[in-house]
Amino acid sequence: MEITILTVNNVWMMVCTALVFFMHLGFSFLEIGLTQKKNTVNILFKNFFVITAGLLMYALGGFNLMYPGFEEGSAGILKFAGFGITAPEGGMGFGYADGGYTWWTDFLFQGMFAATAATIVSGAVAGRIKLTSFMLFTILYVGLAYPIVGSWKWGGGFLDTMGFYDFAGSTLVHSVGGWGALVGIYLLGARIGKFDENGKPRVLPASNIPLAASGVLILWLGWFGFNGGSVLSADPTLTSLTLVTTCIAAAAGGISSAIFANILYKKYDLTMYMNGILGGLVGITAGADQMSPTDAVWIGLIAGIIIVLSVAFIDKLKLDDPVGAVSVHLICGIWGTLAVGIFGEIAGLGQFMIQLKSILIVAVFCIISAFIIFFTIKSTIGLRVEKEEEAKGLDLSEHGMQAYE
Repeated sequence: MEITILTVNNVWMMVCTALVFFMHLGFSFLEIGLTQKKNTVNILFKNFFVITAGLLMYALGGFNLMYPGFEEGSAGILKFAGFGITAPEGGMGFGYADGGYTWWTDFLFQGMFAATAATIVSGAVAGRIKLTSFMLFTILYVGLAYPIVGSWKWGGGFLDTMGFYDFAGSTLVHSVGGWGALVGIYLLGARIGKFDENGKPRVLPASNIPLAASGVLILWLGWFGFNGGSVLSADPTLTSLTLVTTCIAAAAGGISSAIFANILYKKYDLTMYMNGILGGLVGITAGADQMSPTDAVWIGLIAGIIIVLSVAFIDKLKLDDPVGAVSVHLICGIWGTLAVGIFGEIAGLGQFMIQLKSILIVAVFCIISAFIIFFTIKSTIGLRVEKEEEAKGLDLSEHGMQAYE
């Protein structure tokens, strides 16, 4: 009986791992579609690098940094279990993870999450960052900053002891990537032509809206694995609820974003609609297993409105985020994390304050970490390509090839 349960759970977790992997195609399509076609090869290269380098860094030491095995009574801030990955005794049996999956599946599922954090940064800095600079940032941020933050909650660290709740990563994945993206676009500066001489934002046309739309739908599908797999078993009740709340929040986010954008700008903006869907998905991620369908509707509706306001606010700050990564992943990640203390089973003032305190702790760590990494790179090898290279396009200047004839 135990073998059957383990097999069913493990197969579900492997399916979810594949779905999270598939999300990288969605990120690629979304970034390509919303940016200029002269940077298509560059975006694809970065997304391939995020997956390959992210998995290797996670195998080298990231997994053991994120799940180091804090001793009872320790500070729960930093511990390293050693380099490399080797399955522990009993890691392939029912005794591991309450029979939810095997140790190898655990590593691969978590490794896919790690790569996602850097992909969030990729879209925000598109069109003007040096490829080598982005690659170096990815190695350091995914290899060190992400697993350290993850260990504080998912690895049994001090945030977990404090009572912080983040089911699938509104803070631990999305806002970690979002803070890195925010620091990156601040230090990089805007793309050429994004703002006029008076500081007003210009529209730099997207190259392929149908491709971007395909990316959003792929990401929505991938979230079945992102949130559904975070149940960490094939538990039928909890998995079904999680998928329902995830989808309802996405739908509500898309609708509210489209309607609110129309009220403000008198047009039905498809890009706002798409980012509203993603904002709803990010917003529900922290508490997808805690919410009722009604709670999920409210979380999505508010996330959709937040997206529209946040995109406008980012422009007012003269920050250039080509794909809306900061608005979707950071701002809605913060909202989703706070929503755990407002809606759902464990809601209450005490939980809300724990969520808020944890957000601030993660923010300080990620901002400092990302700033040190980006600023060091900027001061040494440089962060941004030359104006001539940017104008020509990174496909030709960095890769010597074009995506399209």
